[in-house]
This record gives sequence, C-alpha cells and structure tokens, in this order.
Amino acid sequence: MSIFEGFLSTSETLAAFSDGNFVAAMLRFEAALARAQAAEGLIPEAAAQSIVGTCKVELFDVAKIVRESGRAGSVAIPLIKALKEAVGLFNADAVPFVHFGSTSQDVIDSAMALVTREALTLIEADLDRSVQALLQHATRHAATPILARTLMQPASVTSFGFKCAGWAAPLVRSRIRLRAAAARALNVQLGGAVGTLAQMKEQGAAVRRRVAEALALGDAGATWHTQRDEWVGLGCEFGLLAGSLGKIATDIALMGQYEVGEVAEPSEPGRGGSSAMPHKRNPVASMVALAAAHRAPQRVAALLAAMPQEHERALGAWQAELAEWPQLLMSAHGSARALAGALPGLAIDVARMRANIDTLRAELPKAAADEWFDPALAQHAAGATLAQVDALRAQLKGIR
Repeated sequence: MSIFEGFLSTSETLAAFSDGNFVAAMLRFEAALARAQAAEGLIPEAAAQSIVGTCKVELFDVAKIVRESGRAGSVAIPLIKALKEAVGLFNADAVPFVHFGSTSQDVIDSAMALVTREALTLIEADLDRSVQALLQHATRHAATPILARTLMQPASVTSFGFKCAGWAAPLVRSRIRLRAAAARALNVQLGGAVGTLAQMKEQGAAVRRRVAEALALGDAGATWHTQRDEWVGLGCEFGLLAGSLGKIATDIALMGQYEVGEVAEPSEPGRGGSSAMPHKRNPVASMVALAAAHRAPQRVAALLAAMPQEHERALGAWQAELAEWPQLLMSAHGSARALAGALPGLAIDVARMRANIDTLRAELPKAAADEWFDPALAQHAAGATLAQVDALRAQLKGIR
C-alpha cells in the first residue's frame, strides 16, 4: 500500500485485509478443521483441543510469517510450521493432526472468503447510505426542473429527482447482485492436496460441511481450487459497483463546476482545499470514487486473466488473483464510503438550476425554448421519478 493509495480506501477495509487479520482468519479455519475432524472421528479429541487452543493470532509472530512466505511461496507454509511448533510445546502427540488432510490453498481461500465477507458488510452498509440519500433527494426534487444534458450539451429539461433516481437504480441492482454473488462465492475451500480429500477417507464431505457451518461460509459440495468462476463473478460485481459509483461522481463533479453551480459536495474544515488557492473547494468524494472507477477495471481484468488455471492447482495464476483481490475491494469500499459521506449532505441549488434554464431560454428562439426548455417539462419526469423510487424501495425490501 503506497502513500497514494491509503486515502483512496478506508481504515476498516485496510484492517480487514491486514496481515494480522488475515492470519487470524487462517487460524480460524485451522481450528474449525480440527473440531470437524474430531467430531467425525478422524483425529483424537485431545489433539483437536490442543490445536484449537493454540489457534490464537496473538501467539504468533505475524511479521515473521509474512517475511518467510516469500521464500516458501505461500503464507500458509510458514503459518502451519509455526502452528505445529506451538502445538508441540503443549501436546507433541497432536502435531501430526495439525492441518490434517488439508492443503495451503484450502486455508488461504477460506481465509480470503472470511475477510471478504467482512469487507462486503462494510461496503453494503455504505452503499445503503448512498441509496437512501438518493431516494430521499429523488422524492424531494421529483419535480425540480434542471437541464438534461446529452453529449455534454443542454438537451431539454428533466427533473433533479429523476436524475437522482437514475443514480440510485444501478446501486440497488448492484446491492441485489452482490448479495446473490456472495451467496454463491463465499464458500469454504477444502479439497486436500488434489481436491479429492483422500486422506479423510469417506468423512471428507462431512468434515467440509462442519467447517463451513463453523465459519458461517457456504459449502459448494466440492473443491473449487481451479474452478474460480463464482469467485471471479463476485469480483466482477465489485468492479461494476465501482463503475456505477464513478458515474454518479462524474455527474456531481460536472454539476459542481463554478460555471454550472447546481450541486456541491458538503464542506468541512480541512476537506477539499488547495495548497495554493484558498478559494478552491475541490470535490474530494467524487475524486475518490472516480479514482476507484479508473482502477477497478484493471483489477477485474487481472482476475479474469487468471482464470485459465492449470490442472488441479495453479502455478502463478492463483497467486496473481490473490494479490489483486484486496486492492479491488479496497477501491470499492473507498468509493462507497466517499459517496456515502457526500450524498446525504449534498448541497442542491434549486435556484441555480432554474437560472441555468432561464439563461439558455433567453439565448434561443422562442419556439425552441418553449418546446425543449420549458421548466414545466419537469412535471413529466415527476411521476416517473416517484414510480421508480417506489420500485427501488420494493426491491430493497426483498434483500433485507
């Protein structure tokens, strides 16, 4: 994470994907695995108790594990080595049962699902704030006249509420798709060395179900070591969300230009200032959302490019995917948080919206002004706006 990336995300998402939190998630998987295997009679109960009791992140040197992961080629390898050493201090007989029948990708994919769920919860909360703010603006300004612009030029009159409903619609759709994609993608990974769970004999499927239940993750019914479609599908949804938020940010930034002056992001001390020009009020929330919209496509493309993975376990492609994934979610949440902070307090200058219409009308022939730029045209948008708001609220109720 460079000095230029931190402010484009949030402290919560950075914490979710931090070294310590990820190692803690890996240890949660190992504890759940030991419990499940003991419940199925695969390992002794005493061994499981020793393993579970040792799976506490504070007992481990996380920085050392991360350093050693480079030489090992996987963060799981030094972690499991350290876990076995720690378990052996208390119960040497339990050491052979640490990580029994599992493999590095099992623990890493499962941990990634766990921390992704944390990040998704954060994103959903901020997305909901943006949607509710937009629906409120849409209702309040359903009939507020504003210039509609096509190809960057005034085209006719619409209503600001209609514009807000249009901003909200893809966010609601994204909310629905994210929930559905997460339900398909956030699964425990447990396949063993080549996906067959051979070391667990006939109990493998039962162990996987127990681990999934313990971690509150889904059970896909099979390993997905190199079947990444559902996982990458979720990543694509984060990319779509970043694009939809970027569209809103683009419009707000354009409408907030001094010459237009129709809306403005809420101001607060120390936000949006200039190092050289004290009179400036920069749209920082829009800037963050636009930065995410510019970066997300490359992240999603990297996920898609990593899908052709070799045989049962990938060499390089999976590792590339792992490196891109946190950056995609950090950008998505940075964008969602930025607009969630700006949209509820958006300064809406109704008088300026009307003045821009009147200025244009004065420069046009009367026939064109009356046909295309009569403020009363906003009334035509009002009914459609309120109907769309009702439809969007109904869709949101379906995912509560």
